[in-house]
Order: sequence, then structure tokens, then C-alpha cells
Amino acid sequence: MRIDEAELAAFRAGLRRRYSDEEILGELRAAAERLGRSPTMREFAKDPEAHVHPQTVIEHFGTWNAAKRAAGLFPRRFLTRDELLEQLRTLGAELGRTPTARDLAARRRVVPSASLYAHTFGSLADALREAGFEVLRGEERLERAVEQGATLARELGRLPKMADWAEARKADPALLSEWQVYRMLDVPRGAWTAFQYLVRERLRANGVEVLSDGSLAGR
Repeated sequence: MRIDEAELAAFRAGLRRRYSDEEILGELRAAAERLGRSPTMREFAKDPEAHVHPQTVIEHFGTWNAAKRAAGLFPRRFLTRDELLEQLRTLGAELGRTPTARDLAARRRVVPSASLYAHTFGSLADALREAGFEVLRGEERLERAVEQGATLARELGRLPKMADWAEARKADPALLSEWQVYRMLDVPRGAWTAFQYLVRERLRANGVEVLSDGSLAGR
């Protein structure tokens, strides 16, 4: 059986015109959403809701992984260190702050995972530092938290409770979470009370009187 090469090329071109690049990328993203991760060719081919054949994807983009990259889906073994860092910088620019593990988890289908950064760089914090973000170490983090606690206390007129901190963080995602603050205090029990004590001492050092019930004098 003879195949006319020119007619075959025209036939293939006709098939390619059935889908735009963006339509194909949309199919890949939708498959990833259903699967919960970046799909392999086999997984995509078996997806009953996918309308594009993997070969069509390859014909448009050259390789399967090139298509997934264009769709914002990142197979672990094909990302370089520079690409990983650039993803952090892009996310940071979008957020307007240093990304957190929670941010990565919320975008797990379109950005690399925190575990991938930890595997590649030793920790997510180390990856963030290499990407140019300020990431505080233990004592620095506690110092920042105490200073933020003192600021919040002035706003509230009393020492902040965990619930106050959680509410404040909704308005300012740059704050550590209340549980991150809690876990920074290495005490047998009552870690939040220990944190309140540190905040009280900071306020006192700044000339603010804190009463025995935790309220600020004059408020």
C-alpha cells in the first residue's frame, strides 16, 4: 500500500488544525486537575474525559514534556535548579511576599512541591534564600515574631491570644502562623503563654506598662 508523502503531510496538518495550542494546554491542565498531578502519556491516553490524543500533543509541541512545561505542569526529573528558583521568584512576585509551603501546596498542580525543593536544595528555606528571598533562622524568626506580637498588642490594647494572631494573619499573610509561633517556644507546656511573656517583656522594655491581666495600661 503506497502512501503519498505530500498528502500525508497535508492530512497531518489538517489534524493539527483541529486543536489550537491553547486548547491542548487546557486539556493537559484539566487532566492534571482530575488526576491530582502532572499526567504521564499513558495516564492522559486513558483519561476518558481527555479529547486529544497524546500523539497530537507531541506533534504540536515536539515532546510530551515540552507540552507539559508549556501548560505549567512540572515533571520532577526534568526541572533544573535554575528553573526551580525561577518558579519561586515568579510566585513571590505574584504574591508580593516570600512564598510559603502553604502557597506551594495551594498551587500544587501548577508549581513544584515543597518536598521537591527540600530534595533539591536541602530545605524549602534554603531554596528561598538561594532565590533571593529573606528567610529568617530560628532566633531571628522568634525576634521578628516577638516584635510583631508587640505591635499587635498595641493595636488590641492587650497581649494577643492565639485566636487574635490567627485573625491578624488573615489580613497580613506575611505573619507566621499561630502554630509556627507556638512551636518556636521550647517549653514543656503553655508555649503561647511563654510567647505572651516575651511580648510583655518587649513592651515593658519600650516603656509600655502591661497589667497582670495582660491588658495595656491606659487602654
